Amino acid sequence: MLDDRLTEQRNSRSSEIDEFSSLEIVDLINTEDQLLAKAVSQQRIEIARAIDLVTEAFLSGGRLIYVGAGTSGRLGVLDASEMPPTFGSAPELVQGIIAGGPAALVSSKESEEDSPSKGAEEMDLRRVVSNDFVLGIAASGTTPFVHGALVRARQRGAKTGLLLCTVPTEDLLEKYDIVIAVLVGPEIVTGSTRMKAGTATKMVLNMISTGAMVRTGRVFGNLMVDLQTNCEKLRDRAERMIMTILQVDRSDASTLIKRAEGSVKIALVMGRFEVDAAHAKGLLDEAGGFVKKVFEQWELEDI
Repeated sequence: MLDDRLTEQRNSRSSEIDEFSSLEIVDLINTEDQLLAKAVSQQRIEIARAIDLVTEAFLSGGRLIYVGAGTSGRLGVLDASEMPPTFGSAPELVQGIIAGGPAALVSSKESEEDSPSKGAEEMDLRRVVSNDFVLGIAASGTTPFVHGALVRARQRGAKTGLLLCTVPTEDLLEKYDIVIAVLVGPEIVTGSTRMKAGTATKMVLNMISTGAMVRTGRVFGNLMVDLQTNCEKLRDRAERMIMTILQVDRSDASTLIKRAEGSVKIALVMGRFEVDAAHAKGLLDEAGGFVKKVFEQWELEDI
């Protein structure tokens, strides 16, 4: 296709897909998708470093800000939007910016990705500062809107990273603090990066945001103890977590959550050590929000 970017190359295995049966199409796409986990694993060191950078940002009062266009932008906004209900984080802690604004989430505005100045403007509007981490998402690695945002973020002192699905140039490796290059290979439909590149991008974003939330005390064991109890499903999950951890019945779990004003973490500390909500919150604050640290410290020191 006369383009060096891996995302623009033709996939020889799908060169005659227009003659395939439905089952043959399914089998081919499935076979290609099975390559993604290996491609992601080859970037495990870089992904872990990204988790460290996001963790550092959170602990210093900063934010994680995703920037992308098209599918990449939508995936960033999706991941950001899942953080408050899953981990009880403030909406501003993880933010997603898509070229073209909210309307681009449901209606293609691809031309918006060509403006680096608009990407830069978003960094100014969000008042990006030195303790923020800005992750650009661009399957092709070349989206002007994304690079405009990252350059301005760097100028404002923030740490920056780029997630792409093609081989990065030396310039990119030198310009940003972290570069995650998930080489998933040519798409089944040439250039359609909503497919393998999009799936791999989602996998990486899951790792980064979840990893940082775990590292900042929003998970106990593998339970999402910072979830928001604002619907029946989540209230039920919260009660079951407290029942499991504290070995109490549902009635006691429900009462603890009510006394804790919906906070599972406060309810856990209250129930474990028979203290009031204010005392429990104070202990959690001292432990940086880690329930396990409160449990261990209390039991060791018999507070």
